[in-house]
Amino acid sequence: MNQSSQSSQSRQLDIRPLTPVLGAEVFGIDLSQQLSAAQVAAVRRALIEHQVIFFRDQQMSCEQQIALGRRFGSLHVHPLAQGNHPDHPELLRIHADENSTRVAGENWHTDVSADDEPPMGSMLYMKEVPQAGGDTLFASMYAAYDALSRPMQQFLEGLTAVHDGSRIWTKYGFPPPAKGFARSEHPVIAVHPETGRKLLYVNQVFTSHVLGLSAEESETLLAMLYRHIGNPRFMCRFRWQANSVAFWDNRCTQHQAIFDYFPARRSGLRVTINGSRPLAAVQASASRKHEQELVAT
Repeated sequence: MNQSSQSSQSRQLDIRPLTPVLGAEVFGIDLSQQLSAAQVAAVRRALIEHQVIFFRDQQMSCEQQIALGRRFGSLHVHPLAQGNHPDHPELLRIHADENSTRVAGENWHTDVSADDEPPMGSMLYMKEVPQAGGDTLFASMYAAYDALSRPMQQFLEGLTAVHDGSRIWTKYGFPPPAKGFARSEHPVIAVHPETGRKLLYVNQVFTSHVLGLSAEESETLLAMLYRHIGNPRFMCRFRWQANSVAFWDNRCTQHQAIFDYFPARRSGLRVTINGSRPLAAVQASASRKHEQELVAT
C-alpha cells in the first residue's frame, strides 16, 4: 500500500470526543481487519490524545483480538491464570451473571499497577451486555494532577507508594501464584513516557501505603487523593452496547466498573499490552537527557 493510500485511510477515522477532559468514540474502522500502519498510528494518536477511545459494532474472533492487541505491543498475561481464556492465555475473561456476588474492578484502579512494569493499555471487547447498566467510568489522572494546588503537587512529587497485589486478590479468594503476589514501588506523581505530562499514580485497589509517612499520615493522604480522583470533572462514562470495544491508556487513566445489573449477564474479553516502569519527574527528565545525548553522539 502506498503512502497516499495509507494517509487516506487514516483521515477516514471519525473521532468524536465525549468530554473536554478525556474519552472519544472512533468510527470508520473495522478492528477485525489487518490494519495498515497508518491506521494503527491514527488509533494510537487518538488514544494518546483522548486517553480512552471507544469503538462500536465490532466483530472479532479471539485470534483477531489478539492480533489487534499485538499491533500496539507485546501482550501481558494476567498473573491470576484462573481468569484467563482456557485456549488463549493472552485474553482475560470479564464475566458476570446470576451467580456473581461481585465483579472485578468495582473500585477505581489502574490495571495491575502492582507489577514492576504495569501495562501500557488495555482493550476490552464486550460481547454481551445487560439491557441497562454495566457502564464503565474512566478518569484522567492528568486532570487529577493538574487540579491539585501547587504546594500539594510539590509535596507529592517527592513521594513513593507501595502497590501490592495481595490487597485485592486475597480479598477475592485467589491463591497466590507460584512467584507470589506482585508488589512494587512507584512514584505518587509519575510522568507519561510519551506525552511528558505529570499524572497522579495511586489507586484504591493496589496502593497500600506511602513510604516515609506514618501509617496515619499515609492513610489520611491516600483517602484524600482517592476522594479527589472521584471528582466527576475528571471523568467520562461509557454506556456499553454489544460488540463495543474500549481501549484505554493504563498509564494516565483509572477506571471503575459499575455492578448495577445483577442478575443480568455481562461478558467480554480483554487483551492487555505490556508497558514500562512508571517514572518520577526527575527520572523522566534524566532519561530524556540520556536519550538526547545518545542521539547527539
